[in-house]
Amino acid sequence: MSERRVTMADVAREAGVSPTTASFALSGRTDMRISDASRERVLEAARRLGYRPNVTARSLRTKSTQTIGLVSDRITTTPFAGDVIRGAMEAAREQDHLLFITEAGGDRAAESSLVHALLDRQVDAVIYASMFTRYVTPPKELFGRPVVLLNCLAPGFDAPSVVPDELEAGRDAARALLAAGHTGGIWAIGGHQAVPATPEGIIAGNERMRGLEEVLREGGAHLDGVIECDWDTLDGYREVSALLAAGTRPRALVCLADRVSFGAYQALGEAGLSVPGDVSVISFDDQDIASVLRPALTTLKLPHYQLGRLAVELILRGGPLEAAVHRVPMPLRERASLGAPPGSDTGIRRQPSRRPLR
Repeated sequence: MSERRVTMADVAREAGVSPTTASFALSGRTDMRISDASRERVLEAARRLGYRPNVTARSLRTKSTQTIGLVSDRITTTPFAGDVIRGAMEAAREQDHLLFITEAGGDRAAESSLVHALLDRQVDAVIYASMFTRYVTPPKELFGRPVVLLNCLAPGFDAPSVVPDELEAGRDAARALLAAGHTGGIWAIGGHQAVPATPEGIIAGNERMRGLEEVLREGGAHLDGVIECDWDTLDGYREVSALLAAGTRPRALVCLADRVSFGAYQALGEAGLSVPGDVSVISFDDQDIASVLRPALTTLKLPHYQLGRLAVELILRGGPLEAAVHRVPMPLRERASLGAPPGSDTGIRRQPSRRPLR
């Protein structure tokens, strides 16, 4: 048999006060004449008895269930973006809110059903999340509801969006190249979007490239070429191998995703070229393997934790949710794959040349 739940009346009886006094003391009300001694007796009795407020009764009184629903496509089953969930959960827990996490797997019918289930449970707001930054059409059930779009954009939908600042990340990549002395011989591998076009590349690739080209141009530098390809290891290996086989010797590679960089490392190693002694490499995402590659990869980190956290914080700030785009910075992880161009004298200390791990 389950243990009987401690009630407000139990706390009042233990503290020797009326149920009304106990209620006001536990709710933090300061507009009633309750002595400090009585208030402390109530709080101590509640701690001693293990009293927990009745959430259902409180929600009827406050018009808030202190719950938030999160509907994603594939975030919960993707280790790479697990920090999105952790950031959202921690932000919710810090303010005594509960996060309901669901995943539709890209199935629109399942998505609609999940949204209905969350609304039936009277969640205070819904976070509509995507694994990759992309344009979306939220389910009709969310129109007119408190919603935050996480890692996606929906023009015309009245809700704030929280996305990585891919444009500024591209600028920061260019600034890092310029600071190392690179003004030419720079190739972008991966291009403006993953080919064939996928949700992963539609926004990220275009904004990363736009920021990169903008700052290089302002610094008197340029890209020697852009290779459009998918963002996988084999694609990076194939395209960099073909570039070298054609007689082109780049001084720096900007890989549009870390997976492309992994392949690029292998192609450079097979050609007898070292990173960064012969060719510098800079990338985006900061996947786990980036820090254990040899040399460790300089990359712009996708701020998964901060994205999830900010989405919840926007909801818990109170007030109406305004349809604005909130861009979260992608910090530069400076490691060992970016150095001065071969033969240059920039005053920058060169990293020792090391062959990549096979």
